[in-house]
Amino acid sequence: MQEATASVLIVDDQAPFRSAARMVVALSDGFEVVGEAETGESAVELAAELAPDLVLMDVNLPGIDGLEATRQILAGSARPPVIVVLSTYEADEYAPRAAGAGAAAFIAKSEFDPDSLEEAWRAAKTAAGAS
Repeated sequence: MQEATASVLIVDDQAPFRSAARMVVALSDGFEVVGEAETGESAVELAAELAPDLVLMDVNLPGIDGLEATRQILAGSARPPVIVVLSTYEADEYAPRAAGAGAAAFIAKSEFDPDSLEEAWRAAKTAAGAS
């Protein structure tokens, strides 16, 4: 039985990284990009409008940062998406902060590829099923 395609919202203020993330999603089985946002505020608005299954969230955004946008998206959604934080910042410092904001996973941008995306998605879905 084929799994449904997961809808993805990409949030990053850098167009080159949004393009790279779009390529990673395209190379990953079972995912489809439904939108892109450049700021934390637009991420919150688009998440409410599009109701994606997965949000790929940068930390360093103009306006509200990715961690605050994560909190707002999760607080404002009847069916919250899985949020994976992507950053160039050190995982030691930012992974706990991302988890504290409600993100399901933290992936360093240098390690973001189809395997890490699929692994984070599986782990989040397994954790959701266990709760």
